[in-house]
Amino acid sequence: MGKVFDTDVFVVGGGPAGLAAAIAASQQGMRVIVADRAQPPIDKACGEGLMPDSLEVLARLGVSLEGCETGTFHGIRFIGPESSVAAQFPLGCGLGIRRVRLHQLLLEQAQKCDVEMLWGARVSAIREDAVLVNGRAVTCRWIIGADGQNSRVRDWAGLLSGSGHTQRIGLRQHFQVRPWSDYVEIYWGNHGQAYVTPVGSNEVCIALISRPKFHSFREGLREFPELAARLQDSGTTTSVRGSLSISRTLKHVYRGNVALIGEASGSVDAITGEGMALAFRQALALAPALGRGDLSSYAAAHRKINSLPEFMSRSMLLMDRSSWLRRRSLRALSRQPDLFCRMLAVHVGEMPLKDFGANGLLNLGWQLLRA
Repeated sequence: MGKVFDTDVFVVGGGPAGLAAAIAASQQGMRVIVADRAQPPIDKACGEGLMPDSLEVLARLGVSLEGCETGTFHGIRFIGPESSVAAQFPLGCGLGIRRVRLHQLLLEQAQKCDVEMLWGARVSAIREDAVLVNGRAVTCRWIIGADGQNSRVRDWAGLLSGSGHTQRIGLRQHFQVRPWSDYVEIYWGNHGQAYVTPVGSNEVCIALISRPKFHSFREGLREFPELAARLQDSGTTTSVRGSLSISRTLKHVYRGNVALIGEASGSVDAITGEGMALAFRQALALAPALGRGDLSSYAAAHRKINSLPEFMSRSMLLMDRSSWLRRRSLRALSRQPDLFCRMLAVHVGEMPLKDFGANGLLNLGWQLLRA
């Protein structure tokens, strides 16, 4: 007779990535336990914008934002000291939602799927077919590490080797002000970017991402005078929260019966705005792989899912590091807004990168030379 397990899947980490993995595995008919040291809702500094492709993936997980307090945006606008350019999404719109609200929605869906939640639980080790939680061994067929950038599951499984480890600093605060734009606005400064996302009818999320550490949020805002002027008379609705934005690519995202998801499995810089969307897509790829008992198929899907965001991250970080390239890129795109529209279509998955193609890259290069 086969071994009887306490659960089919044990997920270490109850943030959005862990809950998405739990929901997707439950949809495949598996029994799932999730454990996290924190208590819900779990918050983290992020830009809080979900683009149309992210909302489509959430819907496949059974999560709807209908009836929730959200902000709506129809595209992306880059704003520099000398020029700006905007593009609308080819299809649909994006929604801005407070991170804690999104976490609560994912938790409610996990509960509907009969996922067992262990909050305030300490996971101290993993074994070949068990997780040690609060000093007790819970046997399981599969272990999922969804415990973030400093993943202990990744350490325990020996999946540390990787490449491209870069790091920037993120700060986030919410302001009580009516959104003034139908876009997520990205202000480009000498040391980083400021993201403005509408998250309600009278609230915006401001996320600063920078290479040097600002002494305060207000000091960081001074890097973006136009944005600082807009917020001068606005009150804040939350305190400042910080986090690290890390770019890391792992050689392997599974070993044996252990699989990694979300930032535990590698991450792209927050400049792409794709962190949560990546985790949701990975969850939908991981669950059927668990059902088939073939994690190699998950590894292949993970590479494909991460390839475009990694490319976009590297490209945009070049603009961050080079003031010359940043100024010329923004001038070139402002002269050719259709080019920016096509780049956004690639970014949200509405146009394959191959369709942007060599002609698009050559056109961009020519515009950079002219700028």
